[in-house]
Amino acid sequence: MQNPEIAWLAGDVPLATAFDDPYFSRENGPAETAHVFLAGNGLPGRFAPGFHIAELGFGTGLNALMAGQAWGQAGCAGRLDYTAFEAFPLGAAATARALSAWAFPDKAALLDGLAAGTVCIQTQSLNLRLVLGDARQTLLCESFKADAWFLDGFSPAKNPELWGPELMQQVARCTAPKGRFATYTAAGHVRRALDAAGFEVARMPGYGRKKHMSCGRLRGG
Repeated sequence: MQNPEIAWLAGDVPLATAFDDPYFSRENGPAETAHVFLAGNGLPGRFAPGFHIAELGFGTGLNALMAGQAWGQAGCAGRLDYTAFEAFPLGAAATARALSAWAFPDKAALLDGLAAGTVCIQTQSLNLRLVLGDARQTLLCESFKADAWFLDGFSPAKNPELWGPELMQQVARCTAPKGRFATYTAAGHVRRALDAAGFEVARMPGYGRKKHMSCGRLRGG
């Protein structure tokens, strides 16, 4: 698949020019992931054998690496299952540059897998599966049940395809009982789509310059 056009901001932060949106916080990408996606999903406290995270918008792999690091630090046995959906894969070289400021236990294995064009990558902490293509189509073919969702597409105002009601219905279908989600956005139409799909939705304090974020759990779990 064709790699996206990237501009580089200060500190080697990649910006997707098609969406005019950075891949992670300009201030501190790992801190943003820890606040939004890990804490927003109650992690690492909810980790258990066989735990499965799914992500819309793999991007640089930062969220996956942070989750793998948290899994390892929690002393969990085996590997964390991680399924990530990506329509515009960044490429190994750009990913390496974007992650160059940080050391993660799984980074070298991830970069090696991306360079080899592998979509199933096993690292010290992760069983990572990349699903390439438009998630509105690819998620229809999936039957897994995720314990946690990282909803990390580009801004809903600039990338509405990854936040629509039909896709949120598929996210709910692929969520385990008591499963949860977290996202950096608190956009009203996204919150309504998640609510209509079957999630209890809460607005929480966001990270950095973002006043609010959203998280929640599947009803009836």
